[in-house]
Amino acid sequence: MAEVHDRIVITNDTKFLGFVREFMSRMIRQSSLSREDENKIILAVDEAVANIIEHAYENQREGTIDVEVESDAKRFQVVIRDSGKKFAPDGVGSPDMEDHVKAKKKKGLGIYLMRLIMDEVRYTFREGIQNELVLVKYVGGKPKAPAGQG
Repeated sequence: MAEVHDRIVITNDTKFLGFVREFMSRMIRQSSLSREDENKIILAVDEAVANIIEHAYENQREGTIDVEVESDAKRFQVVIRDSGKKFAPDGVGSPDMEDHVKAKKKKGLGIYLMRLIMDEVRYTFREGIQNELVLVKYVGGKPKAPAGQG
């Protein structure tokens, strides 16, 4: 399979989420990933971008969100960048699903879903520059670490 690389830039408005989903579907279909993986990755990216719109750009501060895809025969990587408010997903633990359902919560599962769906979720913040979220899905599953490394 040939390498795939493309990106889109949207403004921080939920009306562009459909455009992001269409872009992701097109990119995934050019990869070696399954239809099941396609649906899951679209959900993870949709959650990430929706969270950025809602939280990083709260109070309707205008900004952009850059969604970049790089894919080859072994992995499908999505890099999402924004210049909104800093957020550290590493500090967010897994929710208690029983409590979540009992409380009838409609929000709060985005990061959990991203971690569940993707093989890697990495976040970086560069002061005064931007947030960067990297989501990786390996074709055929995450590679096993060599003996003695994890």
